[in-house]
Amino acid sequence: MDTNGNKYTFIYASAMVILVAAILSITALKLKPAQQKNIDIEKKQNILSSVGIASTFADAEAIYAERIVNSYIVNFSGEQIEGNAFSIDLKSERAKPEADRKLPVYECKTDEGVKFILPMYGAGLWGPIWGYVSVNDDMNTLYGANFAHAGETPGLGAEIATKAFQEPFKGKKIFDGSGNLVSIIVAKSSETAPAEHKVDGISGGTITSKGLQAMLLNDFTSYKAFFTKKKQ
Repeated sequence: MDTNGNKYTFIYASAMVILVAAILSITALKLKPAQQKNIDIEKKQNILSSVGIASTFADAEAIYAERIVNSYIVNFSGEQIEGNAFSIDLKSERAKPEADRKLPVYECKTDEGVKFILPMYGAGLWGPIWGYVSVNDDMNTLYGANFAHAGETPGLGAEIATKAFQEPFKGKKIFDGSGNLVSIIVAKSSETAPAEHKVDGISGGTITSKGLQAMLLNDFTSYKAFFTKKKQ
């Protein structure tokens, strides 16, 4: 075959493309388990962080195994159903009607007793926001919170991922004195709201702040029947 001809060039280029694609596919398949493990470890770190337990990438799995004493799924009626809580895809679940959602619950052993950790998922300004909120056994008082985002503005909406924003959630109430679900109001400094339900919003990050407020209200509403059953 004429190595200087167009036919040879075309065959050679096609063969190289196929070879490189095959190598990349094989590499991706080999790396997938390791990548998934990294994702799982980061998720465990975030779950632990919602109750103030710090962990490194190296020790997160061991701490998680020791501290998370139970995990399960409940439905909108607060009834426990079969399934693996850790494997639930929150984005997919939030796209379903409320009555069909699977709601994960993690029970964590802390120095102050068992806390209930609930995952949250919503929308910020530029993309999804999510996190984990821990609740005391009164099913009303927040013990801690950890939030993250996909692409909120640095210095503004991205501040939801900082300790300075998350720390004030501790001690806030989900229900008012009459048993009504109020959730948490992420408010501007000039906005009036009951102190037990209010945390300060992010200056210049109003849309992200209100997106997080809506996320908490929506997801706490989904867990309302669960809260009621645990109180009984």
